Amino acid sequence: MQNQTASLANQMKHRDREMVPKFLVQAMFGLMFASVALVGYASYTDMPKSGVVADSPIVNERMITLVGGRDRAAGVAVLDENGDQIAHSTLNKSGFVDVIWVSVARERVVKDITTNDPLRLVRRENGNVAVIDPATDWKIELVGYGVDNVAAFARLID
Repeated sequence: MQNQTASLANQMKHRDREMVPKFLVQAMFGLMFASVALVGYASYTDMPKSGVVADSPIVNERMITLVGGRDRAAGVAVLDENGDQIAHSTLNKSGFVDVIWVSVARERVVKDITTNDPLRLVRRENGNVAVIDPATDWKIELVGYGVDNVAAFARLID
């Protein structure tokens, strides 16, 4: 029995060594070093940022308020300047409204803001739609979130 246990221990020791080959570990550290070097070079040489949405003038704007709770069944209502409901997250493929509401609520908790001030829903000259929270200076450019998700807000400003 003792001999059989020692044999299994040797097999496991050998197997564990080969689960992650040495060259993969070296490649991983090489990629980490290369990433840090590239970021350091870009920072040191003040390279312009790429992949950042270009700021474009605002051509249309609407103030909205998001009202909701953590209960998914109830959803989040979008209210206009007069307090009238203009959309709801449970209607017309507007579930993305919930995502934005959670993001805004989180940013307000982080900045210790307890009011539910209105948000600015803007359409830019380049056609992009953005949600801006004046209370926290937080903004999200609705680019690359999918047609239905962007449409949930775009149809409110058109």
